[in-house]
Amino acid sequence: MKKNNISRRKFISTASVAVIGSSVLGLNNIYGKSNDVKSKKDIVSIVRVKDGDVAKAVEEAIDLLGGIKAVTRGKNSILLKPNLVAPDKQCTTKPEIIKAIAQLMLKSGKEVMIGEASAAAESFNVIGNETYRTRKKDILDRMQQHVFDTLGYTEIAKSLNIPLINLHSGDIIEVSLNDGFAAKSLKIHKVLSEVDLVCSVPMMKTHTLATVTLAMKNLIGLYPGTEYYSVRSWLHDRAAERGSQGVAYEVIDMNRAVKTGLSVIDATSAMEGNGPFGGTLIDMGLIIAGTSPLAADMVGATIMGFESNEIPAISLAHKAGMEPGDFYDIEIRGLTIEQTKRKFIKPQVSKWTDINKFWGIKEL
Repeated sequence: MKKNNISRRKFISTASVAVIGSSVLGLNNIYGKSNDVKSKKDIVSIVRVKDGDVAKAVEEAIDLLGGIKAVTRGKNSILLKPNLVAPDKQCTTKPEIIKAIAQLMLKSGKEVMIGEASAAAESFNVIGNETYRTRKKDILDRMQQHVFDTLGYTEIAKSLNIPLINLHSGDIIEVSLNDGFAAKSLKIHKVLSEVDLVCSVPMMKTHTLATVTLAMKNLIGLYPGTEYYSVRSWLHDRAAERGSQGVAYEVIDMNRAVKTGLSVIDATSAMEGNGPFGGTLIDMGLIIAGTSPLAADMVGATIMGFESNEIPAISLAHKAGMEPGDFYDIEIRGLTIEQTKRKFIKPQVSKWTDINKFWGIKEL
């Protein structure tokens, strides 16, 4: 990939709302010794889950970034954003991973919450073979609680005494974007403007719209359904009209609008083929972590056998001058890409306008 010569800056700093940089001070190297000089590169760690101990792998991956205190330095309130697209354990972030991250943060004295706005669930906006778009608060609220309950997140929240936030509804505010792609402003739950850090925790999957869904794409779940409809259909309609490839415009806009600074990719099991629902599960046994969602996605996509220019959101990020611009700006710790790479079966990528002919048009 041709080196990006745009001046050094973190991509989220382009938002007009308050954001944080994704580099951290006080990083430790892989041998546990302190670095005297702040790293100029974005750090991404790759760790193997051993003996089924997911929590230990999560802690090790974060330790390779410098440890939980380093990656959350100066951040008191943190929202963990899993990928709970539907009430299906086969295509969602494992609750053990969210629990492990939450426990590390709580032990460091942080205020922690879990937030999501799921896309679809049977008997709510999926009826028979039809997927409907809806902005009805009652439907979305009941659907979200059902997803939290079914996937075990309600139980985790109770056991850790932390709140679950339904991002579909509630106190919704509007934030402006400089050079927004899908829109010049977007609406988000107020809590996203109040927390100090949004931690993206996706499941590694292929995706028939986005090609892959990793840390950046996971933030599509921050768009409230009461504003953009379930499955974000209204948003995707407008973005497609503006020329969004896949869902790249919508992904980059949200990544600019919220305060990201840590991503932990659940690659314990992953999905290949026609994800995010209909693909095939494969055993990867990995945890991937980074303080830049773009860097984490570049590494994650490469492990999956994709070139960065095959992923619309990554390509758009680079064209927009977001960083890291290439792999020269990423330091990988723990395992190497060569040790973990697997060629995923690629999805049959479709345009939103084609997919929308078959689902998400009818309204409840």
